[in-house]
Amino acid sequence: MKLTRRESKQRRHRRVRGKISGSPDRPRLSIFRSNEHIYAQVIDDTQHQTLVSASTVEPDLKASLSSGSNCDASAQVGKLIAVRLLEKGINKVVFDRGGNLYHGRVKALAEAAREAGLDF
Repeated sequence: MKLTRRESKQRRHRRVRGKISGSPDRPRLSIFRSNEHIYAQVIDDTQHQTLVSASTVEPDLKASLSSGSNCDASAQVGKLIAVRLLEKGINKVVFDRGGNLYHGRVKALAEAAREAGLDF
């Protein structure tokens, strides 16, 4: 039985989330990728609370980007989320790729966040 792309993504996401969770000292950096935009949020799963978030939908990022659906936009979101986390004094996170393959826009976001000072 062949799975659809959506079913494969959901299966990968369930598998990844079964292995990782965010804690107060090492929260979870969760990625959501749509066709038009990319969203990142840092979550403390013990308190069920979002600590910081960034996306290509934000007005200051949207104005400087030609498109929200390319690797350059993802890199900008990665840098922004890292800066916001470092301002809060958090430099270690657990990376949750959200069922997406570690390739393209997801990889660009992760590498930009690492370059900006996050450890994962």
